[in-house]
Amino acid sequence: MALLIELSGRTFALEHDGPGSPQAADGGLVLPPGRVALLHGLGDALFYRHGQNSWSPCGWRRLSEPPLRIANPQRRVTADDDAWDEAGRHHSSAVAALDAGDGNVLLLGALGLGVPRLTSDRDALAGFYESGAAPWFAAYGPEDEVFAAYTRQLAARLGSSSRTAGNVWCSWYAYYETITEQQLAKDLDDLRGLPFDVVQVDDGWERLVGDWEPNQKFPSGMRALADRITDAGMTPGLWLAPFIALPDAPVAPELLLRDGRGDRVIAGHNWGSGYHALDLSRPATLDHIAALTHRVVHEWGFKYLKLDFINAGAAPGARVDAAEREQTYRDALALIRRVAGDDVYLLGSGAILLPSLGILDGLRSGPDVAPMWQNYASDDPSDAMARNAVVNTVHRLWQQPLVEVDPDVIYFRSRLNLLTDQQLAWLRDLADICRFRAISDPPSWLTPTELDAMVGYLTARPSVQRLSRYAYSVDGRPVDFTAAIGPTAGAYPIS
Repeated sequence: MALLIELSGRTFALEHDGPGSPQAADGGLVLPPGRVALLHGLGDALFYRHGQNSWSPCGWRRLSEPPLRIANPQRRVTADDDAWDEAGRHHSSAVAALDAGDGNVLLLGALGLGVPRLTSDRDALAGFYESGAAPWFAAYGPEDEVFAAYTRQLAARLGSSSRTAGNVWCSWYAYYETITEQQLAKDLDDLRGLPFDVVQVDDGWERLVGDWEPNQKFPSGMRALADRITDAGMTPGLWLAPFIALPDAPVAPELLLRDGRGDRVIAGHNWGSGYHALDLSRPATLDHIAALTHRVVHEWGFKYLKLDFINAGAAPGARVDAAEREQTYRDALALIRRVAGDDVYLLGSGAILLPSLGILDGLRSGPDVAPMWQNYASDDPSDAMARNAVVNTVHRLWQQPLVEVDPDVIYFRSRLNLLTDQQLAWLRDLADICRFRAISDPPSWLTPTELDAMVGYLTARPSVQRLSRYAYSVDGRPVDFTAAIGPTAGAYPIS
């Protein structure tokens, strides 16, 4: 069906194949479920591309430019939805927007699950669902207003969280997988009395990804470690990747997701190997995840969980009764929430926005920061480097009414750190804007001046005001990320 619609005084042509007609809503229109297309008339506008998961690139790219995407096919399987990648067309997950440069933005966003995808060219902005059909939200006007209206629609339909993490100390960027119980004990002594709320033990404690028992580096066990963190006055946190398993992990074969040929799905690549996804449509898999969650939270005592690589739970595959992949992902997260309890903070990394809402408390917003700004050997916008993390996070800040936006760690150390003062300042200001502050610097690595700076930063509560897409005021001080993102709005290395 084709018809004309009006959004904030501007007329657009709408074509849709769903039942019903557009309905007025707070800040815009709710469009019928199914496939929709808006003839936008905005010409060579800037296109807002939203990535499928935490690491997928987000940002603005002019329609006449090559699309923002991950070119490396192996990396794309890990860090985006490879099933719908298009090398020659601008594409997005869940929501997209167009900016013609007159101060107004046209937004089209999904209001339900089913792998919503969007594409655009100079004529039309279109949306469709891989599976099933749900409504869409369309709005036109100032950027902050249309995105805010969209978040209100999502909160009403899928939920939101107001739980906060506080100040987090994380082991990853100091030790990576070499972390030990002995080293953590020394760090906990040094962290005692510092303004941290959580100590999160990252990857390296487990026997193998998929085999979630402590390895030989943690001879006292995980309950003893959680108790030690609690005794130091902080909440125990733990890294898990509950929806994946490495090939050698002792996971029952029937728990693994398979494709239409019966082969095990490779859901991504890390640790020098492809890794498998668990089939979240199987009751036995859900029992496995429930038992893991109960053990970690109620037997070991961890009250902050970083759930990593969870996009694998929605990888394409042949599920029981052809179950929809985003719904099975959401159902598994809901199970973790029920078993863990409402007092446990759940942070998703690799998380998918819409099916995580109302369940997860925080979402990682970009790739790993890494203590370097740019990797000279890579222009992959999902690669681990500080600039990619800043770019992605700035373009996801509109999600703050729904969930805590985690920009990853900031640095105060000079040891093993290649970031300039300006780059460090961008990271710290961005964490203040997100109000999610995490640090991975062991206190013993810091000079007295660096330690004082870290403590002062963690105890401050600056006021934040958004001035424009990339400009903010932090305690009255201007902060502009334009130079961090590119020489012009929407600029990004072509990949």
